[in-house]
Amino acid sequence: MKVCITASGAELGSQVDPRFGRCQTFVIFDLESGAIEAVSNPNIETSGGAGIQSAQLVASKGVTAVITGHVGPNAFGVLNAAGVEIFIGSAGTVKDAAEAYRSGKLQRAQAEDARSKPVPGR
Repeated sequence: MKVCITASGAELGSQVDPRFGRCQTFVIFDLESGAIEAVSNPNIETSGGAGIQSAQLVASKGVTAVITGHVGPNAFGVLNAAGVEIFIGSAGTVKDAAEAYRSGKLQRAQAEDARSKPVPGR
């Protein structure tokens, strides 16, 4: 089982990035093997469709759950269609978020909780 945490960096001590589609890094944990993969988000400055493209990227990695602060409607739809569980409201470090997931303390999203926002300067 693979879990993706949106993060501001690639380390366990990095802060959870509250944005899904435009987060800096996707930290992917394989809970069975213990392997960790950090994937830089190529959609961070995309002019449109960042949520959809990021959701497609994460789903292509075989992720079964996403942990983030907030998720928009387009990303929610793509992740939901791919069978990926979404947990919102996460904060603190990547390590904290992973531990909260393992202990069942995270809130599973029933719907999106963020709206798309324009990229500053565009």
